[in-house]
Amino acid sequence: MSAVTINPRIRGFICLSAHPEGCAANVQRQVELAKKDGPGSGIGTALVVGSSAGYGLSSLITAVFGYGAKALSVCFERPGNGEKTASAGWYNLAEAHRLAKAAGRQLETINGDAFSIPIKEQAVAALKARFGKIDLLIYSLASPKRTDPATGTTHSSVLKPIGPPYESKTINLDTDQIAPITIQPATDVDIENTVKVMGGDDWRMWVEALRAADLLAPGFRTVAYSYIGPQLTHAIYRAGTIGRAKDHLESTARAMDQELSKSLGGHAWVSVNKALVTQASSAIPVVPLYISLLYKVMKAKGTHEGTVEQMLRLFRTHIGPGKQPTLDADGRIRIDDREMAKDVQDAVAKVWTDVTSENLMAVSDYAGFKREFRSLFGFEMPGIDYQTPTEVERPL
Repeated sequence: MSAVTINPRIRGFICLSAHPEGCAANVQRQVELAKKDGPGSGIGTALVVGSSAGYGLSSLITAVFGYGAKALSVCFERPGNGEKTASAGWYNLAEAHRLAKAAGRQLETINGDAFSIPIKEQAVAALKARFGKIDLLIYSLASPKRTDPATGTTHSSVLKPIGPPYESKTINLDTDQIAPITIQPATDVDIENTVKVMGGDDWRMWVEALRAADLLAPGFRTVAYSYIGPQLTHAIYRAGTIGRAKDHLESTARAMDQELSKSLGGHAWVSVNKALVTQASSAIPVVPLYISLLYKVMKAKGTHEGTVEQMLRLFRTHIGPGKQPTLDADGRIRIDDREMAKDVQDAVAKVWTDVTSENLMAVSDYAGFKREFRSLFGFEMPGIDYQTPTEVERPL
C-alpha cells in the first residue's frame, strides 16, 4: 500500500472520494458523546441493518458505546483499492471497529446487499454462532434500488408527486444558485416501485428470518426510521411516492407490533426523525434549501441536533431499556418534535418566501449545510491535515 493525498471530488449531491482520518474523527466524536450520555449497559445484543452512515451509524454507536450492546452490523460499502478511496461508510465502520476492539466490545460487520436472502442467512449464522438472541433490531436502510428476492425483479424508487406537477425552488449544489424546479407526477408503476424499495417488506423479512431462527429475545424491540417534514415539502415528500412508501412502512410496523406483543411481549415502531444532512437528503430537490433555513432557525434557538444527538435522545426517552415510547395518534415515535415546533416552522416559512441567490448566505445556514455535507465524507473536519498523504486501505 502507498500513501496518497486525498481531495474531495464532489459533483452536486455526490462525493466520489472519502478521507479515512476525517471519517474516523467524525466517529470518534460520536463515540465520546455516546459514552458520556449513555448508561454504559442495558442492551444485550443489537442488530443494525444499514449501519454505516447517518442515523444507522449513530444508532450502532449509541447501542455499543452508550448501552454496552454486543452488535452485528449490516451494510453495503466499498473498500479502498490502490489509490482509490473506500466509501465513507467503510471508513466509518473501520474506526467503529477499532474503537470497539480497544474498549473490549463485541462488534462485527457483514458487508453485502441487506435486501438479499444470502446476507440474511449470513447474519442468522453469525448471531447463532457468536451472539445469541437479539434484543434490538434497528432498520435504517437507504437505497435507491432493491431486488425482490421472491421475484428477482429490481425496483427503483423515485421522488415524484402524486397528482399535479410539483413546482417550488431549490438550490443548485454545483452553482449555489436558487432556481425554480418542476417535477412531473408519478405513474402507478413509479408508486409501486418506490413502495417496494422503501416500504416495510424487507424490514418484515428481517424480523421473520430472525423469528424463524429463534433469535428474537423476550421483549424484543425493533425500530425503523421515517420522515414527515414540513408543509413546504409535503407535496413532493410525504404526499408523494416516498410518502406512500413510508405509509407502507408504518402499517408494517403496526402489524408487526401486534404480532410481537402477543408472542414475545415485544414491539415494532417507526421513529419519525429530524431533517439532517445526508447524501440521501441532499439528493432530494427543495430539501437542501429547507435544511439550510431550518438549521439557521434551530441553531439560533439552541434546539439543533445532529444524528448522534437525535439517536441518544431517542434511546434515552423512547426505546432504551425500560422505556415506553410516547406515540402520536398514528402510533409513531416523534423525535422530530423540535423541528416541527410551530415557532420553528413559522420562522422557516417566513424566510422561505424571501430567500434568493443574493441573500442565501445571510438568511440561511447554507455554509453549514455544505460544510456538514463534506464532513459526511471526512472533509473539513477540524484537526485533520489534509495535505498529509494517508493510506486508503483500512481493515474492517
